Amino acid sequence: MDAPLHAEPLDVPAELALVAIDMEKYSQIPEAKMAAARCDVDDIVTTTLAECQLPDPQELPGGYKDSGDGAILLFPPSVLARLVDPLLGRLNAALVRYEQQRLASSPVLRLRASVHVGPLSLPDHSGNAINDTTRLLDSQATRQALSAAKDSGGFLAAALSEIAYQRTVHAGRTPNLGPHHFLEAAARVSNKPGFEQPCRIHVPSLTGPAVRPYLTDATSPTAAPASVPQPTAPPTTPAAGGGTFQFHGQVSDSTIADHIETLRIDRRQQ
Repeated sequence: MDAPLHAEPLDVPAELALVAIDMEKYSQIPEAKMAAARCDVDDIVTTTLAECQLPDPQELPGGYKDSGDGAILLFPPSVLARLVDPLLGRLNAALVRYEQQRLASSPVLRLRASVHVGPLSLPDHSGNAINDTTRLLDSQATRQALSAAKDSGGFLAAALSEIAYQRTVHAGRTPNLGPHHFLEAAARVSNKPGFEQPCRIHVPSLTGPAVRPYLTDATSPTAAPASVPQPTAPPTTPAAGGGTFQFHGQVSDSTIADHIETLRIDRRQQ
């Protein structure tokens, strides 16, 4: 009997923080204006990264992956929190400023974004981390959240993977953003039936509950514990010719107060 073969163990690649961005309706932009629109997005992202004192992804070998209507940016994992706060808020603010100055002939720029962290091999980008990042970006939840952004005058909607959320917002590393700025949801992609992951949706300037009506994949909030039943007071039999009344404040009117013979104070609602 042949001896079993022993394969060499494979090391886990180093972790990287990932941000993916995608332009809304890029394919609907006239072909002659596509390059200019994409250039504007690149300029906005580059400027915003510098404002947030984040490293340039293009300085990392394989740290910038063009996706046609967007890009995947790679960073050292130590800056993960800054990719959430302040980056997402400042990126939306930059898009708002662009809209205020935009020529009528230029297309509106709205972006979806996703933030994730995980092991990834460079420069070939092999690994689930990049796949999960793009699927978060393409998820129905992120697309629907962009409708919430539109209605609120915003230009960005983002999805955080659960691990990214736990390491940043939940850990208290995002001073301007708290849990109420995020909505728990399930990330699903229509053409990837086997993909479903928990995520946190964020639309700058909105709270999570404000985004909830737009999402079909929002996770139901944890049900509050049922209140302890209060004992029911026995019914009061009114005296002949009398009646039972409920007052929700101080009785000061003499016409009423002078004719009250029996007074029962019910403190259960106080």
